[in-house]
Amino acid sequence: MTKNAIFLFLILCTTGFGKSVSADEHQVPNIVVMLADDAGWGDFSCVGNQTVSTPAVDSLARDGALLEQFFVQPVCAPTRAEFLTGRFHDRSGVRGVTRGQERMSPEEVTLADVFKKAGYVTGCFGKWHNGTQWPYHPLARGFDTFYGFTEGHWGDYFNPPMQRDTIFQEGEGYITDDITTKAIEFFDNQVSNAVAKPVLCYVAYNTPHSPMCVPDADWSRYAERPLRQQGPDPKKENPVFTRAALAMVENLDHNVGRMLAAIDSADTSRETIVVFFSDNGPNSLRWCGGMRGKKGSTDDGGTRSVCCIRYPGEIAPGTRVPQMTGAIDLLPTLAGLAGVPCEVPKSLDGLNLTAILKQDSHLKSEQKVLEKKLTKRHIVASQRGRVSIRTDQFRLDDKGKLYDMRTDIGQIHDVIKKYPDEGARLQLIADAWQHDVLDCMEQPEVERFPVGYTGAPLTELPARDGHGEGGVVQSGRAPNCSFFTEWKTTEGLLVWDVDVLNAGTYAAKVWYTCPAEDVGSVIELSCGESRITSMISLAWDPPLNTGEDRVDRGSESYAKPFQVLSLGTIALEAGEAQLQLKALRVPGDSVADVRRIVLYPVNQ
Repeated sequence: MTKNAIFLFLILCTTGFGKSVSADEHQVPNIVVMLADDAGWGDFSCVGNQTVSTPAVDSLARDGALLEQFFVQPVCAPTRAEFLTGRFHDRSGVRGVTRGQERMSPEEVTLADVFKKAGYVTGCFGKWHNGTQWPYHPLARGFDTFYGFTEGHWGDYFNPPMQRDTIFQEGEGYITDDITTKAIEFFDNQVSNAVAKPVLCYVAYNTPHSPMCVPDADWSRYAERPLRQQGPDPKKENPVFTRAALAMVENLDHNVGRMLAAIDSADTSRETIVVFFSDNGPNSLRWCGGMRGKKGSTDDGGTRSVCCIRYPGEIAPGTRVPQMTGAIDLLPTLAGLAGVPCEVPKSLDGLNLTAILKQDSHLKSEQKVLEKKLTKRHIVASQRGRVSIRTDQFRLDDKGKLYDMRTDIGQIHDVIKKYPDEGARLQLIADAWQHDVLDCMEQPEVERFPVGYTGAPLTELPARDGHGEGGVVQSGRAPNCSFFTEWKTTEGLLVWDVDVLNAGTYAAKVWYTCPAEDVGSVIELSCGESRITSMISLAWDPPLNTGEDRVDRGSESYAKPFQVLSLGTIALEAGEAQLQLKALRVPGDSVADVRRIVLYPVNQ
């Protein structure tokens, strides 16, 4: 009897035979979902890329199902929200990728919520991009454990700053390797328990997202490698960037292989569903099967992804799903494959694909119904107010042009005059989406970040969630991994707009760097009438990690390790306010660089 079968037997013993249980009587599979970041549809050898080698992902396509028309969103956080909720990201309040716009509404039920309720142990590893503070943190969204980072893309890929549950710590080695190691440890520990519960393991990688950092061993294979295929406009393609991206994809594939080997070593391959996909199109103009667009585009090139699902004994090897599917389908599909009730209060946009994945003769009637739904469905791509509608045959782009995707994958010929009725129909859908969804989304004048959420062990306020005044700026144009710098005078301010949910006393810590010659600044943290002061008395001035890039990162922030300074305790009143950090005395040329402030509740 397998460990999961033992777990099921114990559930039956405690709930009573003949009663409904939280998982299917015949299978309680583990679930491992691996998500790439900025890998395009064309970055894998299983779809025809002749430059790269991705045997692990290829094996998933060979041994399971390949969803041939699988669609995501143009950028990171929206796709992640859709995977987690089974709903289009606009419905969950996700409007962008930073400064609070990436946060999913707390009212949304997540994949982790669904499977945790069904008795699963849930873990999230890597890039969480749907909110930093409670109630948006992964530990508040159904995950039992978390190892990774919450703030979008990262600036340091070697021994990077990470978070283990609520503890900030340094990672070990290259970030993709590190994330995989921690996910494997979690999986192994859970399935080796005497009474093992089924496992949901979400492994969210952050490669090949920029900065283009990749270990020497991977880069050495690509530094001079000829590109056998190029993007639609070779003059606009940066071959060094492409090589770096593909080297990162090969490293990613190696780690997918490590995860699969761990599943096999635990003798759980036949009771584990494995999913692999990417969050948007490629992050550069490189080969993508002739499709138009890249990351950020609502065209096929920006929204189509490789997706493989392996479930030995249930999904036949070499299964191909030609119908149009998407990230919104993964929650209901995984619940369907696992036999877990998908009980959510809001209607899902996604469909349960179990009937066409399993190809079971007993599911013929369900297959026909599902195939009809898939043929008639449409999928919405939305990015910064631009809306595009994809059907089985057509795409209405965000400029109102219509393309026959069966014959024109590159979206070259506008066929709106040939198919005026279809164009008008899809335009009505796009207009309705704008009116009924986008126009109804909350658009706050000020993005406020919650402090002191009930039960939250801490509130992290990273630099990216604040703004500088009086000369203080963020270290990079892309703010997710940035820090405050150019803090030189008593006029400078570091400001966070917050909403204190529970009045009380909070211990405050700041992550900073300061060269020896500038030590001695007196700083003040204030919120309303409350304030505390402290002195920066310890020098900490490590260099920026600048020697690992294969391509110049431009305006993206470099990273460095930060020191922690305890500021003391501060009393906060409930309500909207500004948390401010300022200098009362500056004896040197600057005060400090600041990465984050963290508040810990002392009493509420």
